[in-house]
Order: sequence, then C-alpha cells, then structure tokens
Amino acid sequence: MTKEDRQLLFRELCERIPYDNTKVRRIVHTTETDTIESVEHLNLYWLMEFQAGECDLIPYLRPMSSMTEEEKEEFISFNGTDGCYIKTMDFCHKHHLDNRGLIPMGLAIEAPEGMYDR
Repeated sequence: MTKEDRQLLFRELCERIPYDNTKVRRIVHTTETDTIESVEHLNLYWLMEFQAGECDLIPYLRPMSSMTEEEKEEFISFNGTDGCYIKTMDFCHKHHLDNRGLIPMGLAIEAPEGMYDR
C-alpha cells in the first residue's frame, strides 16, 4: 500500500468512526512469518494502531450498486438541498457504502451480503 493510499484510507476510517458497526479486517504482523487476522468493529484504538503502523485495517463496504430502492430514493432526495454534500457523505457512511471507490482500488473489501443488515 502506498503512502498516499494509506493516507486516503486513514481519512476514510476517521470519517467512519462516529458510525456504529463499521466492520474492518484487522491484520497484525506479529513476526515476519506470523500474521493474525480478525474481523472487528472499527474503534479509535485500532485506528491509532493503524496510524502508528502497528496493524492494517481494511474496511468492509457495500458497493454503491448494492443500494436498495429505498436507499436510492433517499440518496437522490439530497440533490440540490442545502448541505447536500454533507448529507450524502453521512448517508454513505451510515449505510457503509463505498462512495470513494475504495473496493476497486483494493483498499476496502466488498461486504458480504447481510453483513450490515439491520
């Protein structure tokens, strides 16, 4: 992962902290040959470890194409309203949507169907 990719991912993870239940794959390299992987809920502690280079975090996100019809209607309703950028960003974070295209960049994992069912 390049420095720029890591910075982009760090900003994305920081933005998702306030939204409950964002899941990440946490990868800790304990030795050169030993790695521990787990699926965790994103939290400040893991984010600080990521920033310090002590672990890797890869978020599980839903592709934009996975939005339900109700989600699409709500998303579209923000168009042209005051604060539409913030509203759409909040919406994407709340619904764990990959609004920055991190999945194709290899910086996020496509969430399995049902991972974020409410």
